[in-house]
Amino acid sequence: MKQRYFVELAYNGTRFHGWQIQPNAISVQGELEHALSTICREKMAVTGAGRTDTGVHANYYVAHFETEKTTLDDPSFTYKLNSFLGKDLVIYKVTKVDAEAHARFSAVSRTYHYFINQRKDPFAQELSWYFSHPLDVDLMNKACEVLFEFEDFTSFSKLHTDVKTNNCKIYKAQWTRDGFNLQFTIKADRFLRNMVRAIVGTLVSVGQGKLTIDDFRNIIEAKDRGTAGFSVPAQGLFLTDICYPETMFVRSNEGC
Repeated sequence: MKQRYFVELAYNGTRFHGWQIQPNAISVQGELEHALSTICREKMAVTGAGRTDTGVHANYYVAHFETEKTTLDDPSFTYKLNSFLGKDLVIYKVTKVDAEAHARFSAVSRTYHYFINQRKDPFAQELSWYFSHPLDVDLMNKACEVLFEFEDFTSFSKLHTDVKTNNCKIYKAQWTRDGFNLQFTIKADRFLRNMVRAIVGTLVSVGQGKLTIDDFRNIIEAKDRGTAGFSVPAQGLFLTDICYPETMFVRSNEGC
């Protein structure tokens, strides 16, 4: 009988063409499946919590796989698995879970952070977006409050995706500033393709005074991607948390 395992991991997305396996491209899923297959000496298929695009990072990501082996939750296996992976992909923990537990569909919320650096910094160029123009963070936070009025975020979705609905429930959306560094935090039950980067780009236009709060509301109401702002660069985006029901998968997190 096969045992299902959850894998907690993190990665720097700079050299990856996203999570999902693609022809002739390096992906997180591809490298993880190769390492697991090599160590376990069987073909392994890994299911992730969701896609991340090329260049996007993950402080915390979850995937699952199945095998008849029953001892892979031992720390020695995690150590061995890490030895097969490059420096930009790390496994934190491998845990046995119920057969019904699913890395993607069992998640109850996800949290992303987006980082903007307003002073040129050679050490931050792969992990944030350098944007030197003045931004009104208070105004951007007022625009964030508008997000809670809606559930249909078609205006911030990549076109021609295969999802059944563009509805999402946003639990948190907030900008903070620390000197030259800005951080956007957004938490929701689910996200659409390119949604966070499109929201950030549109909020930046608000912060520059190019859009008003009413403009921002009208963009969402339009349910048209063409009305929204640009998508900000991928390197500033981090998936930072995924929450699951406590009865299924217990870990220390920032709160579900």
